[in-house]
Amino acid sequence: MEQKDPRSGIAPSGEIIDRLYQFEAIKKIVERFGEKKRKALLVQATGTGKTRVAVALCDALIRAKWARRILFLCDRRELRKQAGNAFKEYLPAEPRVNVSAHTAQDRDKRIYLSTYPAMMKCFQTFDIGFFDLIIADESHRSIYNRYRDIFEYFDAYQVGLTATPVKFVMRDTYRIFDCEIEDPTFNYEYPEGVQQGYLSPFEVKTHTTAFLRDGIKYSQLTEEQKDQIEADGGDPTLLEHDPNEIDRVVFNKDTNRIILRNLMEEGIRDASGSRVGKTIVFARNHNHALILQKLFDEMYPQYGGVFCRIIDNYDPRAEDLIDEFKDPKSELTVAISVDMLDTGIDVPQVVNLVFAKPVYSYSKFWQMIGRGTRLSPNLFGPGKDKTQFLIFDHWGNFERFDEKYKEAQPTASKSLMQQVFDARIELAEVSLTEQNLDAFHLATNLLSKDVASLPEKSISVREKWKEVKTFGREEVIRQFEEATKSVLKKHIAPLMQWVQISGHEDAYRFDLLICRMQAEHLRGSSKLADLKADLLNDVSQLRINLTQVTGKVPFINRLKSNEFWNSVSVTTLEEIRNELRGIMQYRIKPTKPGSSPTVMDVREDTSQIEYKVFVPKLEGLELVAYRHRVVKVLTDLFEHNDTLHKIKAGEPVSDSDLQALSSLVLTQDSELDLTDLMEYYPETAGHLDMAIRAVIGMDADTVRSKFTQFVVNHPELTSHQVKFLDLLQNHIAKYGTIEIEELYEPPFTLIHSDGLDGVFDEPLANELITVVNEFKSKSAGGR
Repeated sequence: MEQKDPRSGIAPSGEIIDRLYQFEAIKKIVERFGEKKRKALLVQATGTGKTRVAVALCDALIRAKWARRILFLCDRRELRKQAGNAFKEYLPAEPRVNVSAHTAQDRDKRIYLSTYPAMMKCFQTFDIGFFDLIIADESHRSIYNRYRDIFEYFDAYQVGLTATPVKFVMRDTYRIFDCEIEDPTFNYEYPEGVQQGYLSPFEVKTHTTAFLRDGIKYSQLTEEQKDQIEADGGDPTLLEHDPNEIDRVVFNKDTNRIILRNLMEEGIRDASGSRVGKTIVFARNHNHALILQKLFDEMYPQYGGVFCRIIDNYDPRAEDLIDEFKDPKSELTVAISVDMLDTGIDVPQVVNLVFAKPVYSYSKFWQMIGRGTRLSPNLFGPGKDKTQFLIFDHWGNFERFDEKYKEAQPTASKSLMQQVFDARIELAEVSLTEQNLDAFHLATNLLSKDVASLPEKSISVREKWKEVKTFGREEVIRQFEEATKSVLKKHIAPLMQWVQISGHEDAYRFDLLICRMQAEHLRGSSKLADLKADLLNDVSQLRINLTQVTGKVPFINRLKSNEFWNSVSVTTLEEIRNELRGIMQYRIKPTKPGSSPTVMDVREDTSQIEYKVFVPKLEGLELVAYRHRVVKVLTDLFEHNDTLHKIKAGEPVSDSDLQALSSLVLTQDSELDLTDLMEYYPETAGHLDMAIRAVIGMDADTVRSKFTQFVVNHPELTSHQVKFLDLLQNHIAKYGTIEIEELYEPPFTLIHSDGLDGVFDEPLANELITVVNEFKSKSAGGR
């Protein structure tokens, strides 16, 4: 590789990013790499430009000769497509390729974009040093556990991107990227983005019915509801459904009509005001989505079936529908999503989110909220921007997360092959307890074969290669010392997930069933009868007319006889396994229960509907919600109010002007006392005009442009210097000006105890003071 530029020479491009926090993010990552650390974690709220930061980082490292080839990983093709469009827009000259089976041998590109599953199939065809930088989008523990070999294989800088709030990023994610718990390399979250005007605030409207809150139970039905069910041919006494079964096991049409009607009547409307704006409805499952769409078409036939569509994995055109939904001119306005639009999809025009399902993961919850946070200028006409979005919460999700919520570390599920391996260890243990040597030898022989099947090239297996070679031999396993059992259970069993059994899952499920039967037989347990019934049920589903099965019919008939089971043993059970495991894939697969859900149409008791506007207490949002109420009122008054014009311009106003303005605001919102602003903004030291300016700002775009240009003109700035500039920019945008002596007081002394002089050398400090004075001159009244 050519000689790398020094760290100080790595400058992000102002043509790709244009916000100070984005510059700071890249500076932080580069500084970390400059300290000989190879990994970094970027936590950045949805809608604040994670992908643009990633592209700008790639551009800076390419120009500085720190990176020749870059791999961008994400978990779905749609997100890969979005990332590809960003690279195409901002780095059009850099050759790029989507990694797939057709392009896996491509080695002459600069940017490689891939989903995790696609790269998992071919990563070992690349040299370990082929990539200089790997960016992992939406990095979290489950992705790393499942695709860990990719990260361990390549010798490259690694950057994780996530929108999950810091307190709810999993501990393992911090460890993966070598960060302390709750201390990522860089962090920029939603409340900060709203306060600085980069993200849209939201208002929550809860709207729950009796069935959604309490379920559908006979004891709680009204007489009218019972009569209605009987008239429809049902038996109300059989109804006993808990809330978690609503729209999963049982579907009530009227409940879902209420959800849709609430959206259509209360939702934010489009520029014409004639119909609801872009909306995502989060449905529980595909059946729920089908019912919602059918009801919508029945309730609103005037839209001709194209206004509201389901977007989920059941539709092969799902990606085309996403593109259609993104198009501001498209008729597709209400998208009913089953997981596909919950995360990662960028549609700035979305103004309504409908939580028609419960959510139990805080990180997933914030991802879903993030579908509405993006700004959308001129959405409602020239100069009429998107100023907020609405969330309709029908399942009490906000109340649930309002408590002191702590997301539990998820328990990693065991792979099928690990379950088989664990069952064989248990069989060996039971065999020794019951002193059955033949069964013990059978178990240890199978265990050694399982260990031998581990893929030697897997990074995870190579890390444990000493244990695999030492404790995987049959003669060692047969000793079955405590140390051996411990290694088999703790170190080797988890490696079984890397054994490739794709296409043979039915055979291994059969292995698992037989192994459990053998152990229960040795114990003399009554559980054997239940497992026998499962076995005979599986065998009865074999399609005996198929050539592969026909030859086994005599054995199958013998297996079904009572004589066979009268003399059953571990050995005969093993015979069953060997004879039938290879044909279990030819069973007639039964239809899963629940494929034909119970659908009813019972009129909800409208007197039991609870409706309220909910101000979430989620961390950092109280001020955001209050500030939005103030902004809305002041914005409506701004055009015709001289006092507000003076405050925004930084001009002095009299006490009588402020009193008149406060009275005027009370006529617009009787619960809004402007003097409360001084409590929300204590740094204004009791000056109401400054507190109001903290809300309405002072030509924020002009201020930001000035400071962004300062950063671009000085590419050598450190992340601490950029952070200082960001604080200063936000202060001036709020208050219109700042006295120089305040640059030596908190919050600026949080960056360095000496304030301005501790962060900048004299020439840069003087240049910055010049910039500050330019704003002072625009503020006629000063402070």
